[in-house]
Amino acid sequence: MSAATIATVERAASVQVQLAGDWTLATMPQPISRLELRLRHLAAGDADWDLRAIARMDSAGGILLWRAWGRRWPASLAISPRHRSLIERVEAVPVDVGPPSSPGHLNALLLLGRLVLAAIDNLAGIVALIGQLVLDVAHLCRHPRDIPWREFSANLFKSGAQALPVTALIGFLIGVVLSYLSALQLATFGADVFIVNLLGISIVRELGPMLVAVLVAGRSGSAMTAQIGVMRVTEEIDALATMGVSRSQRLVLPKVIALSIAMPLLVVWCSAAGIIGGMVSANLQMDLSYGFFIDTLPKVVPVSNLWIGMSKGAVFGFLIALIACHFGLRVKPNTESLSSQTTTSVVTSITVAILVDAIAAILTRNVGIPL
Repeated sequence: MSAATIATVERAASVQVQLAGDWTLATMPQPISRLELRLRHLAAGDADWDLRAIARMDSAGGILLWRAWGRRWPASLAISPRHRSLIERVEAVPVDVGPPSSPGHLNALLLLGRLVLAAIDNLAGIVALIGQLVLDVAHLCRHPRDIPWREFSANLFKSGAQALPVTALIGFLIGVVLSYLSALQLATFGADVFIVNLLGISIVRELGPMLVAVLVAGRSGSAMTAQIGVMRVTEEIDALATMGVSRSQRLVLPKVIALSIAMPLLVVWCSAAGIIGGMVSANLQMDLSYGFFIDTLPKVVPVSNLWIGMSKGAVFGFLIALIACHFGLRVKPNTESLSSQTTTSVVTSITVAILVDAIAAILTRNVGIPL
């Protein structure tokens, strides 16, 4: 095997480029990009090409010469028949020029279609996952010994107990801010005492469940997606299937049940912290006594608002865990897919929580609101 060489012979009217040796991937000088650049420079001068001294040429050499010639045959070329045949096969390969451009409105329509198809695909996957969970619950009812108590308690601790500090802090601060801003407006109309109504209804019924949903989606939902996604990347889920262990029964069901139970409790915890923050702020801003606030709150905020908030929390917890597990199971065995699916999981969970909250607000608009 001899290395590929390039020689130039100056003539009166032109320059002759003589190629010799073996023009194969193993014998061409490295880096090939520099060799291609030199060939392109020679091809730009309308040189005469003599390739008869080339002993061997493979597809890499043929592609290199064809690209250097600008994908057209030189005006003057001396080449053996077998090497010409090789380059002709390279010429016959179509060039990938990409998809044809389309007008702007068609691009927007295609993008909308892709989004709709992706949404339908995800919805079908979530429905199938719900069906599998129903089958798992039926199986566990017939075989109580198979209930994954450890997985359930671990998820309940991670999603519930460990989220208490941050939910209390956020709830307290939101109560302070809401009370402070409301006091400025209520004082203008001499309606200071109605701050109890405003804080009680808004925090217990709406802000408490929504704050917890957003926090849990970003904290626990992302953790669930990442955990299942890493198991997909490391092929641990395939190992569970090999051992005959149900992935939905061991991974998905404990997370969904644990978060569905933890969320209503977190809603009560966050709402209590928000009301305490509002009460402290009302006392400092409007000199409203703690005793009056505590005595008035149950009178102006019916207990049905608490049940509505807890019901929202249970629904939010179920949906967040379900969406997190769904996107975790869709992770492909690479880190890029893991990051994108985790981000999609959090965004989808928050969006669905807000949508469900809006629907619930419309359906329960006449419940728990004192006239």
